[in-house]
Amino acid sequence: MDPITERDIRSSFVNCSKGDAKRLPVPQDLDDRPWDDLDFLGWTDPSFPGRGYVVVPQDDRLVGVALRHEVGGFRKSQMCTICLTTHPSGGVSLMVARKTGESGRRGNTVGTYICQDLACSLYARRKKTPSLGRQFRDDTPLDERIERVRSNIDTFVSRLGT
Repeated sequence: MDPITERDIRSSFVNCSKGDAKRLPVPQDLDDRPWDDLDFLGWTDPSFPGRGYVVVPQDDRLVGVALRHEVGGFRKSQMCTICLTTHPSGGVSLMVARKTGESGRRGNTVGTYICQDLACSLYARRKKTPSLGRQFRDDTPLDERIERVRSNIDTFVSRLGT
């Protein structure tokens, strides 16, 4: 992923108002992010547990998505549907995003199970590992794991109606 700016991030959101996009917390460490290892930018809201955000490069544009998830919920090991990383005890959550357009205004959402820290790109590249617990051994070649992350996040975003 190419480095992006706060302005790029705020203008990319498709499932929240411009006012909400203007107020949401943007990571302060954008210059320090490992951009070469990211397929999308993901972060959580430190002041509002249960909220997260992703910005996904698609074709020639960025698509930002506001997410919500339950805090303190399910405590069994689960697998992320984006990177296929298994996390013990709450490391994966059902992330829900409001759909775009009229459907979203009526309250319709889509959801999928995603790593709570939204670091799927780093897990796929084995730059980050889940805490504790036994791991499913994925011997898939690196380029295929990266493509799987990109394909799975694109599929999720496309379900929003973008």
